[in-house]
Amino acid sequence: MIVKVCGMREPDNIRDVEMLGIDWIGFIFYPKSPRFVRDQAIAKANFVKRVGVFVNASHEQIMETATSFGLDYLQLHGNESPDDCYALQKRGYAVIKAISIYSAEDLEQTKEYEGRVDYFLFDTKCNSYGGSGQQFDWDILTTYTGNTPFLLSGGINPGSAAAIRKFRHPLFAGIDLNSGFESEPGLKDTEKLKDFIETIKTTAI
Repeated sequence: MIVKVCGMREPDNIRDVEMLGIDWIGFIFYPKSPRFVRDQAIAKANFVKRVGVFVNASHEQIMETATSFGLDYLQLHGNESPDDCYALQKRGYAVIKAISIYSAEDLEQTKEYEGRVDYFLFDTKCNSYGGSGQQFDWDILTTYTGNTPFLLSGGINPGSAAAIRKFRHPLFAGIDLNSGFESEPGLKDTEKLKDFIETIKTTAI
C-alpha cells in the first residue's frame, strides 16, 4: 500500500515525516491553498518520491516547478483534460488525476482518462479545489471497473484505520493523508502519523 502524505511545507517536519516509512510526499503548488509551498529550500533535501499538486496550471509552469523541486509525480486537481494529462506523461512524468466523488455517476469521467494517467486520486466532492476534510462513501468504488489504479483521499484521519483495513478493491493502490493529521495547515503531527502508519502497515493484507 502506497502511503502519501500531502500538504507538506516545512523542511524539518518533512524530514521527520519521511522517517516514518512513507512512500510519497506531496507539495501543493496552488497559491490559494494554506499549504502552498513558497520555500525552494526543500528542493535541496533528499526526500522520498515527490508529488507536485497543481490546479489548472500551465504546462510551462508545471514543468518549471517540476524541475526546480525534483518532482517524480504530477497530481492534477483542476479541470485538466485527458489531453493535458497525456501531454505531461509524454514529457516523462507519472500523472495522478484527482477525481471528485459524490455518487457513482462521478466515476464515469474516469473512462476519458484511461491510458492517459498513471493513477487516479478519488477525493470528496466539494465546492472548492483541494480537500474538504470529509470522507465520501467508499462503497461507491465497488462500481469502478477501470484499469487505472487509485489512491483513496478525503477525510482520512487517525480513526480511519479500521475502514482502510476492511477496504478491498483490486485496483486500490494506496492512501493520501493530509489535514486529518495536522496540528496546523502544512504541519503534520508525526506521532499521530507514526501510530496510524504502523497500524495499517502491520495489519494490511
